[in-house]
Parts: sequence; C-alpha cells; structure tokens
Amino acid sequence: MRMGIDYGVTRYLMVGIGRSTFEKTYDGYLKLKILRQSSGKRKMPVTISYVPTIALKSLKYEDPNRKNYYTSRLSFTHQLIIGRKFSDGTSIQLMPTYIHQNLVSLNKDPNDMFAIGIGGRQKLTKRVSINVEYYYQLPDYKLAGTTNSLSVGFDIETGGHVFQLHFTNSQGMNERTFISGTKGKWEKGDVL
Repeated sequence: MRMGIDYGVTRYLMVGIGRSTFEKTYDGYLKLKILRQSSGKRKMPVTISYVPTIALKSLKYEDPNRKNYYTSRLSFTHQLIIGRKFSDGTSIQLMPTYIHQNLVSLNKDPNDMFAIGIGGRQKLTKRVSINVEYYYQLPDYKLAGTTNSLSVGFDIETGGHVFQLHFTNSQGMNERTFISGTKGKWEKGDVL
C-alpha cells in the first residue's frame, strides 16, 4: 500500500510525498511540465514532463554490526514523460528513466540503472478504460534476479469516483522498487 499527498502548485508544477509499506519507503517528488501538447498556431505534438524523485528505505539495517550510513538508504530517480493524446480515448507515453541507488546488495550490482517505459490508455466505453505500462531495463544496468515490470489496469468511472483495478508483477509502488526491483514473473503466476 502507498499513501500519498499530491499538490498542484501551478499549472506546470506538482509536488508530492508518500509512504509505502513495501520496504517501509518514504518518497518525495516534483513534476514539472516542460511542454504541453497543443494544436493551432503554436502546434506542439507531445507533452513532456520531468519527474525527479527521492526515496528513503526505512527498514532496519540488514547488518547492524557494520558501519551503516543514513545515505545508504537513499535512492534517486529521474524520469522524462513524453506523452501524446491521439484522441479522446487513446493516449501513449514513453518514459526514459534513470535510477541511482546509493547502496546495492552485491558488489557486482550496478548503482545506476537505466530503463525505458511505455504506457498507454484506451477507453473501452465512456466510463471504462484499459491501461498498460511496461518497463524494459537495459541489460547492462539490471540488478541480478530482477525482471521487467508489466502492469495492466482498468479504470471504472462512476460519476464522481474512479475505481481502479491494477494487475502487475511488481510488488513495490515507487519507481526504484517497481522499475529496478521487480522479481515477479507473469508466466509463473506472480501477479499482484
């Protein structure tokens, strides 16, 4: 579970904080809209946003006998979201992502990871849509034992509320955990 608060400071800036029960993680982020899709005189074919995130894993130290640093708990994510709305019912986005973890489990594991995400939304009816998101981790920057994240969801609008059903192979709910830390495999029934 993740509980968070998001606030739109301006039309182009959003801030947010949250806490996830998975790995007892606290996170904070900014979302800055750089370009906005538009038509007409100043035609812009896509919307581009930049999202930097910082996350703090607050679990107890795995080895309390060694020197542990507070900064070892931190990870940072930088993401561009490049999206296009093709019609009232169809949207697609690309998400190039960089993740840095100050401390990884094994010496051979990379501290820096790169991934490219693709997501889409298609309305099925006026009130129901399907959403799909997939992150491909670049092989040279992938943690051992992890797999790519794939999520499928449905939004059901009821006139004032939106109910969401999401199915994924990722246990975590912040970028570090679901992009670079997914261990579940759909083909083995690891669906959450």
